[in-house]
Amino acid sequence: MTDIPAPMQRSADAERFRAEGALAGLLSRGGLALAILAVLVYGWIASPMFLTADNLLNVLMSMAIIGIVVVGMTFVLVVGGLADLSVPATIACGAILSLALQPVIGPVPAFGAAIALAGVCGLVSGILVGYVGINPIIATLGVGTIVLGIVQSAVGGVIVYGANPETAVLLKSRVLGIPFIVLVFLAVALLGHFLLARSWWGRWTFATGGNLSAAEASAVPVRAVRAGAFVITGLCSGLSGALLGLTLQSARPLVGTGYEFSAITAVVVGGVSIMGGAGSVPRAIAGLVFVQLLTNIMVLQGVRTPVQGLVLGLLIAGAVALDMALRRRGGA
Repeated sequence: MTDIPAPMQRSADAERFRAEGALAGLLSRGGLALAILAVLVYGWIASPMFLTADNLLNVLMSMAIIGIVVVGMTFVLVVGGLADLSVPATIACGAILSLALQPVIGPVPAFGAAIALAGVCGLVSGILVGYVGINPIIATLGVGTIVLGIVQSAVGGVIVYGANPETAVLLKSRVLGIPFIVLVFLAVALLGHFLLARSWWGRWTFATGGNLSAAEASAVPVRAVRAGAFVITGLCSGLSGALLGLTLQSARPLVGTGYEFSAITAVVVGGVSIMGGAGSVPRAIAGLVFVQLLTNIMVLQGVRTPVQGLVLGLLIAGAVALDMALRRRGGA
């Protein structure tokens, strides 16, 4: 038998790994599309309410609010930050301040101030993670707890009501048949996709999440990039909270509870690696579509909340297990 030269063997192995990686990516994308199609078909069969215009509009509105957070959370996972658990607090910050500051400085300045202060919360988390080196879960959980405590103290733990109902009318209005709030979400998604996939900041984000040491050796400002991911998530969460508060014309300190879990579920199911270095905004949004449709079907069928949580938890576990298996297969 003729031995294959070592360089040729290594080249063949590398080519095989690239082909397997491309095939895995194709199957993953195709699998998610098929899963969304299957959910649509099942929902159509299981509930006559599922494909009605009112129900789909409610799903779309809910998807827009969570989707803005999903865009921000995608940056955190890609950069290798695991997750941002301060999301409920920054959403509450955006929702409450956008309403509470209206009588003082007006609706538009209040809206901007709410988002900016939520971004400051993200900046604090980013500094703790990127520059101090604290574990992201611990840092964001601590920041979120402190911020939520401050918000609760500021409003006395009561519900805050809006003083300008015209803002709710604007957000619920439609442009060419599309709800205004959905257009805001699409704009954020497009901006996030461009930033992550078409900019030098996005290249730095992937480099930092893929191999921190190699990124540092390539003069990538990894500390600033890691911190920046949490700032982006803070701004997105603040925007989501402000839109939520203005739409409902009311907000309470716990208004953002559960949004972090919904966002993480969507991002991970969409194929964004929890270990960093892989993923995209469109795939995260595809994961969001699947999760929101599945949740809506469970609600229409009267599935109890604990069971819904179990199903979503199994989705996360399965997505993470698949990600780890693909990484081991690719030698990552």
